[in-house]
Amino acid sequence: MRKRCAKTSHLHDHPTCVQEGAHAAPANTIAKWVKQADLDEGVRTDGLTSSEREELSRLKRENKQLREEREILKKAAAWFARESDSLPKKGSSS
Repeated sequence: MRKRCAKTSHLHDHPTCVQEGAHAAPANTIAKWVKQADLDEGVRTDGLTSSEREELSRLKRENKQLREEREILKKAAAWFARESDSLPKKGSSS
């Protein structure tokens, strides 16, 4: 529906779109759809395309997961370091 509204609004040079059930989409919403369609089609270059947005979201999720995993490994390394200091060394006669 977004693509249809954006295309119709673009053709008529004003943001109008009536959804099923005779409810009009807000003008600012349609303007955002038109802008995104223009970005995706290469008409505009002042923002991210849909595929770039998806990639950015994926990379942010991956970065968050990697940070969490690094924090877990850091805590595990500290725990193992403390545990190994409390064990007697092999070959000691104590």
